[in-house]
Formats: sequence, C-alpha cells, structure tokens
Amino acid sequence: MTTPSVDAPVDLDALIARLSLEEKVELLTGRDFWSTVPIESIGLRSMTLSDGPSGVRGPVWDERSPSLNLPSASSLSASFDPAVAYRYGRVAAAEARRKGVDVVLGPTINIHRSPLGGRHFEAFSEDPRFTADLAAAYVNGLQDAGVGATPKHYVANDFETERYTADVQVSERALREVYLLAFERAIVESRAWLVMSAYNSINGTTATENDLLTSPLVDEWGFDGVVVSDWTAVRTVDSAKADQHLVMPGPHGPWGAALVKAVRDGEVPEAAIDDKVRRLLRLAQRVGALGDSAAAAVEAEDGPTFAREASAEGMVLLENRGLLPWDASALRSVAVLGSNAEQARTQGGGSATVVPERVDPPLECLVKALPGVDVRYSVGAINQVGLAGLQGDAIVNPVTGGPGARVTFRDADGGELFFEDRLATEFVWFGGDAPIAASRRVETDFTLVPKADAEVEIGCAVTGHARLWIDGELRIDEFLTPEGDDLGAAMLSPRATGVPVSLRAGVPVEVRFEVDLGERDDALAGALAFTVGTRPVQSSPEEMIAEAARVAAESDVAVVVVGTNEKVESEGFDRDSLALPGHQDALVEAVAAVNPRTVVIVNAGSPVLMPWRERVGAVLLGWFGGQEFGHALVDVLTGVVEPGGRLPTTWPAAEADVPVLDVTPVDGVVRYDEGIHVGYRAWLRADATPAYWFGHGAGYATFEAFDLTVDGPVTADRDATVEVTVRNTGDRAGKHVVQLFAEREDSTVERPVRWYVGHAVARLDVAEEARLRIVLSHRALAHWDGGWQVEGGSYTLRAGTTAAELPLTVEVEARD
Repeated sequence: MTTPSVDAPVDLDALIARLSLEEKVELLTGRDFWSTVPIESIGLRSMTLSDGPSGVRGPVWDERSPSLNLPSASSLSASFDPAVAYRYGRVAAAEARRKGVDVVLGPTINIHRSPLGGRHFEAFSEDPRFTADLAAAYVNGLQDAGVGATPKHYVANDFETERYTADVQVSERALREVYLLAFERAIVESRAWLVMSAYNSINGTTATENDLLTSPLVDEWGFDGVVVSDWTAVRTVDSAKADQHLVMPGPHGPWGAALVKAVRDGEVPEAAIDDKVRRLLRLAQRVGALGDSAAAAVEAEDGPTFAREASAEGMVLLENRGLLPWDASALRSVAVLGSNAEQARTQGGGSATVVPERVDPPLECLVKALPGVDVRYSVGAINQVGLAGLQGDAIVNPVTGGPGARVTFRDADGGELFFEDRLATEFVWFGGDAPIAASRRVETDFTLVPKADAEVEIGCAVTGHARLWIDGELRIDEFLTPEGDDLGAAMLSPRATGVPVSLRAGVPVEVRFEVDLGERDDALAGALAFTVGTRPVQSSPEEMIAEAARVAAESDVAVVVVGTNEKVESEGFDRDSLALPGHQDALVEAVAAVNPRTVVIVNAGSPVLMPWRERVGAVLLGWFGGQEFGHALVDVLTGVVEPGGRLPTTWPAAEADVPVLDVTPVDGVVRYDEGIHVGYRAWLRADATPAYWFGHGAGYATFEAFDLTVDGPVTADRDATVEVTVRNTGDRAGKHVVQLFAEREDSTVERPVRWYVGHAVARLDVAEEARLRIVLSHRALAHWDGGWQVEGGSYTLRAGTTAAELPLTVEVEARD
C-alpha cells in the first residue's frame, strides 16, 4: 500500500465503499477510553487520544510512565508571546509521540468569564481575540509535528457546576464576538484537526446536537476535521444527525446498534455516516494511522529546559518596591514560609493532571541555589485539605520488599485476578489491563516508614465502600459517596476520610486498604480512582504563624509561598470564594509586620484576593508553573531571568467588585446577560477599579514607548499597520509588551468601552530601541449583526501596558 500523507492523499471514498454499514458505525465510537477502532482491511490502525493540555499523559495514569508537566494555560498565556505558545505545542507533540499518542485533547480555550470557574487555570484568557492568537499558535506547534490538536470545549463551557445539564442562555452577538471568536483562528487559520464538543447546552440544545456544530464550524469556517465528544457527552442516537463525528469513550455508547437501526429505518442518512467516517479517515491520514508508515519523528527542544523557561516567561511581577531581583551575594539568611513552598502545586486538578517524573519544590531549589546562605523553613499555615499520596521512597511493598505498594484486584470469592506493584499511592485507571469491571474489590498494601515525627491523618479518598486497617486495626469502614453528580469529580476528586495517627521517625506503620466495587454506580464501570495517603493535622494555627513570623524577623528576606489547593481549582466543581484558603492571609500579614523585605509568591492558577498586597516588598505570581516551577522561581528571584508575564485576566481587589461572578445555574440555566462585556470590558463598563488590570506586569528593566502611528485606513481588502517605538531605558536587558486597544466614540451600536485588537513584544538590550508592528484587521473593528459589520468612520487606537494605562493614541479610519 502506498504510504499516505497530507501531500499524497488516499482515495478516502474508495476506502469507505469497502466498509459495511456496521463497520462504519463501529468506527464512530471509541474502542475503549482512549483509542479508536482499527480496521486492518483498509490499513487503519487505532489512534490514541490523550489529555493534555498542559502535558501529555498517555493512555495510562501511572507514576511508572511519567510525563513532562508543563505550566498551565493561564501561565502560558501570561507570556503574551505566540512564539512561546508555538514552542509549547512542539514540545507537547514530542511528548505525545514518545507516549504513542496521536491526538492531544487541548488546548482548552474557553473564556475566563468568571474568576470562580473551576478550570480557569486550564484556559487562556478573558479576551477572545487574545485567546485566539495563543490558541492558534499552540495548534500550529502540535500539528506542524504531526500530532492532532483538539480545541475545547465547544462552546460556552466556562463553568463546572452542573456542567452536564446546564443550559447557557447567550445572545447570538455575544456567542460570535466572545465565545466562538476564541475558537475561530484555531479552525480557520491553523486548521485544527479536531474540536471537542462540550457537555453543556447552548440556548436549549446540548452541545453534541447543536446547530453550532454545523454553523459556523463547518459551513463558515471550513472545518474538515473530527468533532470528538467530551467523555460521555453524547447521550442519544439523535446526536448522529448533527455534525458530531466521534463518541468517546467506548466501546459502549448511545450509537452502535441503535445508529445502525436508525440508518436502516431512514432516520439518519447513510451519507451522514459516510461524512463522519471520511473525517475520521482524514484524521488518521494526517497523524500517520492510515497505511503502512509510522508517524515521523518530532524534533523538539529539551522538555524540562523549555518548561523552566516557559514558567519564568509566565511569571507576573505584580508589585515590586525595590526588593527584586535579589543580590544573592549580599544575602545571609532567607526565611521560606508556607506549605506551598514545600509542596508546590504545579498543575490544576482533574483530567489536565499528568504525573511528572520529579518536582523540585521552591524550598529545595532555594537551598540549592543559595549555597552559604542560611535558608530556614517554617510552614506557617497549612494549605493542604485533601490527602497527599505517598511516594515510593516513603513506603515499602510488603510482597517485594522494595519501594512502593502492592495493588490487588479480586473476584467475588476473593481470588486474585490481577496485581500491580506501584511506586506511589494515588491510583487512576481508565480501562487498560486492570480488570475493573470483573473485580469485586481492590486492595492495596504497604508499610509507611516515617522520616520524621508528625501528627497526621492517614486516610483514603474514593467513591465506594472503603475499609482501612492501620497496624492490623480496622480504622475506617465507610461508604464514601461523591459530593455531587459530576462523573469527573467523582472519579478524580473523590470524597476523603481519615483518622489521626502519631508518626514516629523510623517506626513502620502497616497500612491496608480495600474498596468494594460491588456497590458502585454503573456509570463508573471500567474506571477507578482512589488515593491512600496522609494530611497534616494543624493543632494551633496561631502558634504556627507566630513561629513563622519569628523566623522571618530573624532573616534578611522572607519568602512566603501562598496558593490554592486541590479543593479550590479543579475540574468538576467551581470555586465558592476568591480568598486564599486557610490561614494564609494571616500568615502574610504577620510576616510583613516583622520584615518589610517580604516577597509573596502566589502559587495559583486563577485570581485570588490579596488584601496585603500593598504592605509587602514584592508580589510575584507564579501560577501553576509546571514541574520546573521551583527552578524558574529561583531564576526570577535572583535576576538570572526576567519575570516575563503580563496578566491575561483582570484580578479583583474584592469579590464584591467583580462585575461578572456567578457560575451557578438557576433552575438549570446560566444566563450570560453581560453579553459582550466580559473581563476588563465589564470592569470598564461598570467604571470599577480592580487590583490589577488585564495586561498588568513588569520586568526588572524599564522602557518608554513613543511615536504611535498607523499607515492609513483599514478596509475589507486592506489591513492597517500600527507602529510604535520602544526603548530600553533601564540598566539591564528586558522584555516589554505593548498592548493595543480600540475605541469608538458615539457608536451607533452597543460596544465595549474599549477592546483589545493586538499586541507586540520587544526584547531589548540596554539603550536599545525597536520599531514594533501590530497588524490591525478589518474584523478587529467589526461587530456581529446577522453577519460581521464594520461601522465606517474614525476609531481611536490606544497603546500602553494594560487595559487602562494607555497613554499613546492615534486615529484610524475604517471603510467598507
């Protein structure tokens, strides 16, 4: 057979003609959780799909098959650099090929409509055009390397509460100008090979059956790829009448025999089935799954090196009162405080999670980077609320005697069906070799060998009947039910329970856990997740904060690492507050009161309140910075590199100030009544002042920008070029981001006060200057009114560093 490629296409219609109706329909539902059905007779192998988007997990969720943990999307977008997003996609593609993955389920390009959105960390920005720019670059990076990208979740899936059933009521104009616009460039220009349809409904029709799958996706944007469902999002055979092409997961689902019958009964045309199959075969051709050849190798830069650079590129210097960067040679002592300093969050929870080979926390990285400096640690405030799984170096497998734990699957009579020797105690199975459906119970056994004295809870997190023995004593015997109806949350963030245990250094503790699968909901058949682990007991918050303040007072500088936890930012639920969890605010206040040289590191993927932000020496936003977060943080603190980030989303000073906040459906409906006024647009419309505007952030160098010009009118046939000169006025090389916004005074249609139309990045040496260019398209000035319309006349262009700080202006004429 001739090797297929995009340049030498196979006659797909001829292949389709060789298939029976049953074979064609079988192709349209997954073979299992992560792969598609192969048909050897036409040279079609199975294709493997994998979460992303911030790394590539592969078909197994297992510490024995680790993945590169890249910074989360909010960190990536803070780089304000499509070139970084492209490289991110290339690195992800190399990781995909290493793991045998053909399709990455990302990028997530839903809108930061509300800071309470649970997956805010996984999406790019509050601005649709900015989101589109970054998403298009990410898609190009993946697909230029032969790996399929899957922009998701199409569309208006900007919250988690009741996400399976909620109906988003949104105007056509807001859909076009905000939520669909975020997807458009990835489809029209980058030609994404897949799109993932969402769980929610839009204006009364579920996403997997919605006309939006046809218009604009197919008939306007020319999408020739595969619409894959979010997992379990397809519910009825009627969805086959829509431009929904692939149902995941499989092998069971609502299509199958029911769809064959619907075709034979004339309810679904066989031509529609052929179109779906043609798209699937085209995808297979693109990723090298159709024919005799394997996919080409991907050349990419070193993954950990890129992850470190990308993390620093996304770090946003929110405040700096002359404290950063440090002169490391002048430091004698550094206080490092906060539980996130020792157990940093490198990624958000849910399906975006990967298992990295290693994570070096900020505390460890600071100790290594500052030899001769007295680095002292005090936890100050405990942030952890869930259970932390135990790693292999702390536990002993009772069967092998080596590090880790033994997991055993048993039938109803107690007979062993299957076992695994694992190196950590956080377990997730989606199909694979583990016989979950055939098992009645699953057990894990290990011996915990504490490295230090500690008061902890030992417990388990699972959905099902759990039993836990500690040193032979049954301590937990309880049926743990999910906290909601969300399958994702039930699987990946199950309810936890624990019992207090006093650990003594070197004294082994035998732990045995089992979960009874006989009482589980059928919806969880074939999948299983549970954790056996520990969480610290915080006996006296006041004493812990006082001890941290004492350490800070005795040190030259103090670093407080604060952030969110696994019950705050994750798939499956939205946030109920923007406040930092626990006693972290009190910790910062106490430390700042005794040491004015306090740097606060915010380890969160989305906005948090910072009531102390004006009383500390510096605030650095590190986001969920990936596995190299600790190293990148030290690079920035010591001035080895610039903090390269700018805020892709407006951050509030108080929750009550946020113009668009609610994410909770009322009677099953979420009303997007703010229309086109999302993010900074809503703040401007309300004439409200946030803590930090979209675009806020600075490096260590200083710059001036001047001479803003535009080269003439913008028309449907002619883009305008906007130019501005930037000069480095500081004493070191640095990065500057010029942002461009448009305004239309006395418009005849409702508009935002101003809206983002582009930006440019300058990286300049001392005293160097550059002339930056931003292309202004006709569409950037358009509004939707049954089609894209441009109101003729004069528009004001404003350039500067945030959505509100825009000192440079120029007028541009728009003509039809």
